Parts: sequence; structure tokens; C-alpha cells
Amino acid sequence: MIPTRTLGPKGPTLSALGFGCMGMSEFYGPSDDAESRRVLEAAVEAGIQMFDTADTYGLGHNERLLAPLIAAHGARICVATKFGIAREPGQYARSINNQPDYIRRACDASRQRLGVDTIDLYYCHRRDPAVPIEALMETLAALVSEGKVRAIGLSEVSADTLRRAAAIHPVAAVQSEYSLWSREPEHGLLEACRELGTTLVAYSPLGRGFLTGALASTESLAEDDFRRRSPRFADDAMAHNQRLVDALTAFATVRDATPAQIALAWLINKHPNVMPIPGTRKISRLHENLAGAALTLNTAEIAELDTLFDPDAVAGERYPEAGWSGIERT
Repeated sequence: MIPTRTLGPKGPTLSALGFGCMGMSEFYGPSDDAESRRVLEAAVEAGIQMFDTADTYGLGHNERLLAPLIAAHGARICVATKFGIAREPGQYARSINNQPDYIRRACDASRQRLGVDTIDLYYCHRRDPAVPIEALMETLAALVSEGKVRAIGLSEVSADTLRRAAAIHPVAAVQSEYSLWSREPEHGLLEACRELGTTLVAYSPLGRGFLTGALASTESLAEDDFRRRSPRFADDAMAHNQRLVDALTAFATVRDATPAQIALAWLINKHPNVMPIPGTRKISRLHENLAGAALTLNTAEIAELDTLFDPDAVAGERYPEAGWSGIERT
């Protein structure tokens, strides 16, 4: 059975395992909309309630992909989307926009693509440091008052920014990359989330697929796959990091589990306020992830995994230079 999480200080109770939809539109090679919709339907039927998208994923395609799911299951699910990253079609380079008029236009466009009057959870995808967080939150709070947004989220912000934001309006969720090999939220952000009742939504909880143990090289990846440009997947770094995944695989074998299941179980068992949102385009992987969410790890096992994936043991940055725009490093 999937554990549960409360979304934010006073939000709904949802499945602790969410679903990241990005890869169904972009960054991980070609996808098939019909198959993606079958996977999404299977996720709902299996009990997953949180579905994560953004206006930049496929430049609106990902939100439109979710619209039929919302129309069919809106009362059973919570859909989060994001604003703030502006890109040109086919380009990875981006600019960040947090201006009030832009936010309002983006919100209305997302509502139209999703087919909803109210967005369940609306994130600032990336922060523009030129716009004070207080001003950003006032714009988002106005959208809540107008009924266009139900709850507010932030992404890749520092603990200080979160505390300043929460002084203006409750922040239901902060989304950050968090996994066995990306541990930055442990440097104060998780503590701030606990203090404020904010849920930490962990994206890329399987290390962009690397922690599954199924990716030994980038040769099989599509030419436009994001990972071909990621420093952690460069040849030397990947060879180094493979040793960590080999150790994770050995750990998982003892537990009669897969590396992916252990990676998800580590997040869910270690933190009562963390919700991982792995993405997949395969029903078999969906069920594998669900089994991982139901797996129990004891304190000693969690500590062993903490030590195995000491941040200093991981080679390579998690983004190429262009990807760091709008991310507050701690």
C-alpha cells in the first residue's frame, strides 16, 4: 500500500508517490502520446494522486497531454504546473521571468491547456533574483484570492527564500532535485520545510534513470536526450558513478528489490514530508516504482545508504551551465 503525505500545512492527503510527467513530452527522446495516456490512466488506477507538469515541458504539450486525465479524474487527483522558464522551440537555453504580468498570462494559458478553472498547485519553476520573493508571493497570493490557484509552490529555492516567502503566504510545496546522488536539500531546506509544514517534492528521485541500474552508457540514448549533455553522464563521471550504482544493486539484491525501489524507499522512509515524483513511459516501470514506495527500510539501512552515497562520492554536476539559471544553490 502506498503511504500518504499531507500537501502543505493544511492541504489534502495524497499518495506519497507522485508522477513526474516531463519525459512524456521532452528531454528524454521520442514519446508516444497514446502510450503516455495509458501509463497515466494506470497510475491513477494504482492510487497515484499527484501529477506534475509545467508550461515549458514540450512548450505546452505536457499540459495538454494531461487535460483528458483531469477531465476524467479531476476529483481524484492533484495536478501541479509551473511558470517562469521561457525557451525557444528545440532549445535547452532558457531565460527566467517572474514579472507579475507574465505570471498572470502564464497562469491563464496553463489553465486553458489543462482545462481547469483552478490550478491545484502552481509553482514558480525558477526564481528571478531581480524580483523580490515578497513581490512574487504577493502576485501568487492574488491568484489564490481570485480562485485561479489553490496552493502555491516554489522550486529550487534556498531555506532563507522559503522562510521569506512563507511570511507572505503559506507555501504548500517546494520542489527540488533530491535523490541518493543529489543531496542538496539536506543543507537546511528540509529543516525549513519541516518547520513550515511545507512538502518537499523530490524530482528526479531516480537520478534521471541512472539509479535504476539500467543505463550503463549514453550510447543508446536519443540524440536530443538531455542526459547526453549532463556532466554526471559524461564518460569519466559515469564510469565513476557506476560503482555507486553497482553497490546500490548489491544492497537491493539482499532485500529482493530493484535499485529503483530502494532509491524511492530511501526517500519515503527517511522523510515523512518528502514526496518523490518519478516519471516513466512504461507501465512495468510504474508498477516497479509503486512497489518501491511500499517498501520499508529500517534506520540502519537508511544510514548505510546515506554513507554509500556520500555527496563527495558522486562525480559531476547535476546540470550543464545553462541549467543552473534560476536555481538557488545552498
